[in-house]
Amino acid sequence: MVSRRAVVLTGGAAVVVAGAGLAPLLHSDLSTARAPWTAAGGGFGDARLDALSWAVLAPSPHNRQPWLVRLDSDDALTLFCDLERRLPATDPPDRQIAIGLGAFLEVLRLAASAQGLRLEVAPFPEGEPYPRLDARPAAEVRFVPDTEEVRDPLFDAIPIRRTSRTAFDRKRPVPAETLDALGRALGPEDGAFAWTNDPARVDALKSLCRAAWRTEMETPQTRRESAVLTRIGEKQVNANPDGISLFGPPMEAMGGLGLLTQEAMDDPSSWAWRASIDFYNRNIDTAMAFGWLSTAGNMRKDQLRAGAGWVRLQLAASAAGLSMQPFSQALQEFPEMAAHFEELHAALGAAAPANPLDGRVQGLFRFGYGDAAPPSPRWPLTTRLVGA
Repeated sequence: MVSRRAVVLTGGAAVVVAGAGLAPLLHSDLSTARAPWTAAGGGFGDARLDALSWAVLAPSPHNRQPWLVRLDSDDALTLFCDLERRLPATDPPDRQIAIGLGAFLEVLRLAASAQGLRLEVAPFPEGEPYPRLDARPAAEVRFVPDTEEVRDPLFDAIPIRRTSRTAFDRKRPVPAETLDALGRALGPEDGAFAWTNDPARVDALKSLCRAAWRTEMETPQTRRESAVLTRIGEKQVNANPDGISLFGPPMEAMGGLGLLTQEAMDDPSSWAWRASIDFYNRNIDTAMAFGWLSTAGNMRKDQLRAGAGWVRLQLAASAAGLSMQPFSQALQEFPEMAAHFEELHAALGAAAPANPLDGRVQGLFRFGYGDAAPPSPRWPLTTRLVGA
């Protein structure tokens, strides 16, 4: 006999659970999945490993962490794309994955600078792979002692860098001077940053983001890709600390009761699918400003540099106490998204690329002020190393 009940409210849906009997469902311990955040910089006895322990904390699309690293000689390494971690439905040309590899390289550079080391990076030394990434190296990297190498101040923001997936404070605008300062964090090769905090223009971009998000969720192959990569609850997240993580007491309860599953998220008739739409739309609706990053070209090396620009923007935002979340849907290149792709470029005053190597918008982000987010799950560094 159930003696009492707990009502868990999430996204407007009420789930009645047996309070005492389901206590384990209301608990999330992600210490295993978050361990790399506390291990970073712990002293591995090798400057490359010390730097890599920070680099694995870099952002990546769907948190896929698509990097594999081979240590070479005593002062070098080679970066590869883990081909099993690409996103063929939402990212057919692997552009977003390449951006993730670029973010990894930039965090690696920041961590090396904190040790008085300069990186010499040769991108795609065996040629740029098209139309998709392949087994060839994404970069060869050498660590060079340099007494003139200056510690980059953005290094100190790595432990607090977060991608915010919660609602922002609607009563707190983002000042123009704060957004201008983000652009100054970019290097000359990291792309061009522009922004708007004009309410009318922000509202127009919100509408476009909502439409693009719905298209991703209504297109079977893209919806399914995200659903399969969703980790629900403590056990799934700790076992596979990549992908889209859903955790916390409500998620544990709904997952334990079978209301929130990968299968349900792939079913447009389910409550889980509708709740996903509503949750993301709430985030979109609380955007207080938008920013976007563009590059003059779209070769693989441009995508790597866009990744550097992306993570530098986010580190600068974190250091300023500003929350940031990428809204990538309208920039994805599967056929059903084409109209939104064109519309977004037009709305941002950018020419949509006429061919795949033309310059384009590489990232769209919402900005605002929100609650501090916990660190995202990460695979340990040791799982990202490969032998010669």
